[in-house]
Amino acid sequence: MTSPDAAHADSAVVLIGPMGAGKTSVGRRVARALEAPFSDTDKIVVRDHGPIRDLFLAHGEAHFRAIEREAVVEALARGGVVALGGGAVLDPLTRERLRAHRVVLLTVASHVVASRIHGDERPLLGGEDPVARWQRIFDERRPVYEQTADIAFDTSSGPLARVVDDIVAWARRVPAGETA
Repeated sequence: MTSPDAAHADSAVVLIGPMGAGKTSVGRRVARALEAPFSDTDKIVVRDHGPIRDLFLAHGEAHFRAIEREAVVEALARGGVVALGGGAVLDPLTRERLRAHRVVLLTVASHVVASRIHGDERPLLGGEDPVARWQRIFDERRPVYEQTADIAFDTSSGPLARVVDDIVAWARRVPAGETA
């Protein structure tokens, strides 16, 4: 878990984690509760460059990650609550930027994520059993998620409102520069 710079007391609350963990859904609700703006880096990429799947197919993952890095910069500058795409933290520069912010890891169990990713056109889940592929990606990224985050919440069970309430309480209690 990181220790952000205490000089950034008004830093963003940034949600990271695997595909299907609920970063966008939870992030919108947390932002509403905190009366803060909400940004989703995937939505910024789509707004500026078109569908993510098309970007992957036409230009490859490296090109997408470069575009994603720019979206992260924009979202962090806006502040409030920011939901990052699942792979955004793989970029070392992005991880460095996150040190000035409060970072929340959302996790989810593979048996739960199956219903959340069913029918999605997520480019990294194509070509095989999507849940098995999701699990491999999560297992590979988990150490980076855990090293980057200040706190973690699981979205696998219970009402989503409970996770939202817990994040809001933590964000109000723990200014940037401290961890729970």
